Amino acid sequence: MTKDEIKDRKRKVEDEEIIEKKKHKKDKKDKKHKKDKKDKKEKKHKKESKPDTEVETEKEPTISKDQDSSYIENEELSIIPQSEVDEFYKENEVSVKDPSDLNLRPLLSFNHVSFDERIQDEIAKFPKPTPIQAVSWPYLLSGKDVIGVAETGSGKTFAFGVPAIDYLVKTNQSNNKKNSGGIQVLVISPTRELASQIYDNLIILTEKVGLQCCCVYGGVPKEAQRIQLKKSQVVVATPGRLLDLIQEGSVNLSAVKYLVLDEADRMLEKGFEEDIKNIIRETSPKGRQTLMFTATWPKEVRELASSFMNEPVKVSIGNRDELTANKRITQIVEVIDPQRKDRKLLDLLKKYHSGPTKNDKVLIFALYKKEAARVERNLKYNGYEVAAIHGDLSQEQRTRALGEFKAGKTNLLLATDVAARGLDIPNVKTVINLTFPLTVEDYVHRIGRTGRAGQTGTAHTLFTEHEKHLAGGLVNVLNGANQPVPEDLIKFGTHTKKKEHGAYGAFYKDVDMSKKPKKITFD
Repeated sequence: MTKDEIKDRKRKVEDEEIIEKKKHKKDKKDKKHKKDKKDKKEKKHKKESKPDTEVETEKEPTISKDQDSSYIENEELSIIPQSEVDEFYKENEVSVKDPSDLNLRPLLSFNHVSFDERIQDEIAKFPKPTPIQAVSWPYLLSGKDVIGVAETGSGKTFAFGVPAIDYLVKTNQSNNKKNSGGIQVLVISPTRELASQIYDNLIILTEKVGLQCCCVYGGVPKEAQRIQLKKSQVVVATPGRLLDLIQEGSVNLSAVKYLVLDEADRMLEKGFEEDIKNIIRETSPKGRQTLMFTATWPKEVRELASSFMNEPVKVSIGNRDELTANKRITQIVEVIDPQRKDRKLLDLLKKYHSGPTKNDKVLIFALYKKEAARVERNLKYNGYEVAAIHGDLSQEQRTRALGEFKAGKTNLLLATDVAARGLDIPNVKTVINLTFPLTVEDYVHRIGRTGRAGQTGTAHTLFTEHEKHLAGGLVNVLNGANQPVPEDLIKFGTHTKKKEHGAYGAFYKDVDMSKKPKKITFD
């Protein structure tokens, strides 16, 4: 082969390689073009369908726990004119603050909601949902965290209890289980008496649907409570005893899906704050719905509460940001010499608890347990049959006394502030404040034991110069409820000290602890 032939052959091979490379490059380019075209088409399709997706997302509420299905508004409720809903809000002074802007309509009738049939039958015994139930239920059924603020006796226990039990029943049904294991609903309450009362309400529902419910509080042996906890899905507890049982390993809260703080303002005060934090740490934040129900919602606890909750909906019935008393209660305040109080109490009992009013229930409040024990002896000496609840009595004695008063076996109950909060004692006609409480907030809670569930009542308060620093706050409460203010009370002054701290009140001084102390040298 000549040199020229070798050159020609070499050039031919190089040309073939160049052609092959170009062809490969073209194929690669074509593939890329097809891929880009496909991606562009898909992107365009996504872009076109995006508005529909967004609209659908708006309809679906953001939920804080895995519900089987989100809340769907009843058709009968949907066709009610907006004017009727507006009138309901106005009449009941309803305020709703919802970060998600769901704008859910209140349930004006039990026909507007579909609970489990057995639960529906139980609540149908009442004429219609109370305002706090009507407004909070749609949000609770949507899985939202809720702060419910309403006056005492407004049906708060069923407001949180009914959706909780209904959720458990439907979850168990969807999982094909008769009873899911572990504690799934936990209600924390500040006092033993209130915990027992909540338990009495919830057990009506749990027995209907075949769930187990137990009540856990101090002052009684632990063993029976340990046994009940192992088989209960619903637990009502006071913080102290619950923490004891957690620390000894008798309680597992990892399965809790519904966490309720009742009387939340008190639960988040300095005395309970750490206990509550420690209990909440034992639950799993994932899939947990947190509820707080209370009669007052002071600024001191709002920020703290928000740290436990996920974008909560706040439902208020009435103006609950300001301290207000139930307007159905007739408030009588009498300024008196401290030495005349015992005699005056006997006079008041002749007025409110004798003759035609002999069978009316009267609740007397003392401030300290020693005072309560002394007054109890004095009343019995004067022929009155009286039951008592105070710190010197055992839990068994306190439970018996409250039970006899509720049942009407005794119509006169003497108590310290342990009975002031949340207790639902039917048909209390009169509250007598023998000694004014330590705060005006506690006064509002005390008198709230009467005038419950739409009824009227009377609160007669003996006020002395020892409480004159609280006169301004009391005058504000009286004015807010359109009640007469005695001239003798105004003489003490109407200035109200600012409450700056939950534990120390107006005497708290906010000190910057990060600053180093100055060194003082003496000559």
